[in-house]
Amino acid sequence: WVCLKIKFSMINSPDGGNSMKQPPDIQKLEAMLRSGKLAAHGFMGNDPRSLNEIIDADAAVLANLGVTALELARRMQNLTDLARPYLGNFVTAGSLEVAVVDYPGKLVCPWPHSGPIAKRITTIRHLPTGRSLRWSDLNIHLIEEHGFFEGKGSPFRLEPAELVEMLA
Repeated sequence: WVCLKIKFSMINSPDGGNSMKQPPDIQKLEAMLRSGKLAAHGFMGNDPRSLNEIIDADAAVLANLGVTALELARRMQNLTDLARPYLGNFVTAGSLEVAVVDYPGKLVCPWPHSGPIAKRITTIRHLPTGRSLRWSDLNIHLIEEHGFFEGKGSPFRLEPAELVEMLA
């Protein structure tokens, strides 16, 4: 997949440079992420932070844990691939149980690049704790290509530290 990596530009401001001015294409992207145009719930939830602030904060969490977004996305994809042939039934993978359910239709990434993404949900249960998480194939893509775990309050927000802990 060819993917545009969009950069944000800082500007000097009266608050000491702490505010962000985003180019129009980033403003449009963030508006789409906040809307329900591509997903009924939107991607930003009720998170007041900018897209850049969300991505930077999640990247800092991963850096502190010594894990990259790419490594995490690949682990998520491997678990999805492992469970997919079992048609919604849980399969054991170490300390996890994993199930995958496919749905009709496709999803598209809000970033400007081609290619539909399968409408598929993976659910994991961490056997030692009983905790569970779910993600879509779009979540995997957003994490791998954009370092985006969605905004707080979004139904498909994945907390990087929790994800790393459960997938360890």
